[in-house]
Amino acid sequence: MEKQPDKDQVKEPFTDYGTYTYADYLSWEIDEMVELIRGKVFRQAAAPRVIHRRISGKIFNSLYNFLEGKPCEVFAAPFDVRLPVASKRHEDIDTVVQPDLCVVCDPEKLDELGCMGSPDLIVEILSPGNNKKELKLKYEVYEASGVREYWVIHPDERTLLIYFLDQGQFRASRLYTLGDRVSSQAVPGFELELDSVFVGL
Repeated sequence: MEKQPDKDQVKEPFTDYGTYTYADYLSWEIDEMVELIRGKVFRQAAAPRVIHRRISGKIFNSLYNFLEGKPCEVFAAPFDVRLPVASKRHEDIDTVVQPDLCVVCDPEKLDELGCMGSPDLIVEILSPGNNKKELKLKYEVYEASGVREYWVIHPDERTLLIYFLDQGQFRASRLYTLGDRVSSQAVPGFELELDSVFVGL
């Protein structure tokens, strides 16, 4: 039986201690937010910056107001999204992520632990030190698990890139920035003025 880490042992990436599952994840008593990506443990290096919180809050409010009275729901981290491959058993799931924001339109995917399966829309806001995780590792698991739409926001550059799932593969939008208005394919009718997100940060 593999040794379980304590909070002082968790590091990024967590290669020294093998691979883990959602069953292991549930057993840990760790103060900081951690994610499992293909069995490897990643933890948030530090609390999100103020600019990160402001962007997240603005987009969450826009989505929440738009979705009120509709079947889709928006959730903000910390919120476990389990991405099973072949089985939904805790012992078989090796990817559990905490998107900054996600929209789930299928209520069957929601339970008391979070979301089981791919959300329709995921929004990730880059932070210093997590760019590789967001731009490579999460991109790969989101694409493989069938996330319909994935937004990547670069706070310092005031930019947004949208990946749309097209026949099982992500297709990238152009790079959006100040002055642009974006719309979602996964959440029909939702539009966002980027000036409302980026101006005044």
